[in-house]
Amino acid sequence: MKLLCVADEKDPLVYSNKLKERFNDVDLVLGCGDLSIDYYEFIVSMLNKPLYFVYGNHNFRGFKHFKKDTNNLFYDFLDLMKFDKSSYGSTYIDGKIKKESGMIIAGLGGSMRYNKGENQHTEFGMLLRIIKLIPHLVWNRIFNKRYLDILITHAPPSGIHDEKDLCHRGFKVFLMFMKIFKPKYLIHGHVHIYDRNQKRISRYYDTDVVNAYGYIILNLEVSK
Repeated sequence: MKLLCVADEKDPLVYSNKLKERFNDVDLVLGCGDLSIDYYEFIVSMLNKPLYFVYGNHNFRGFKHFKKDTNNLFYDFLDLMKFDKSSYGSTYIDGKIKKESGMIIAGLGGSMRYNKGENQHTEFGMLLRIIKLIPHLVWNRIFNKRYLDILITHAPPSGIHDEKDLCHRGFKVFLMFMKIFKPKYLIHGHVHIYDRNQKRISRYYDTDVVNAYGYIILNLEVSK
């Protein structure tokens, strides 16, 4: 199965009227945050393939409509009038687990808390979010012989592709997640790539950690 993974920045090779021509063999699209809903809509409309995404720490249009545990009692009226969450064909997967074309995919968006902004989490807060996934993960292990195939995040794991500043620091709990649940891929964004030689894929135990900044194509063997 061929995956198109996107994050953080609209890439001109993706945001193009030649998108279908370039990526006609893509089976699934994964969005790792900080991209607009309109960008996802464009990709889905051009490729007509499923797209799963999480939010990052920027580009929050539509965020309140998906986030069930929001502290805001009322949505911004103008945003509500402009936004139709069913209009662009993508699936919000943050804090959820889905099965698509034989692959088990989970999502944990957001970044490290650095200024108390939207979708920012402490290490403990992210741990609690992981704990909520455990019953479903165990169910998968019993009935599908594996916990999951792909974890989509926005932030990277601690010490892998991350940076020293608090905003771009990775989560230590993602390291624990990979050790225990052994996804084939952890695909993240958040960390920009300015050098073509910068490392995008790193191995951690049984998991390939992938920085999807801009876009990257991955080939994944689907388990039966």
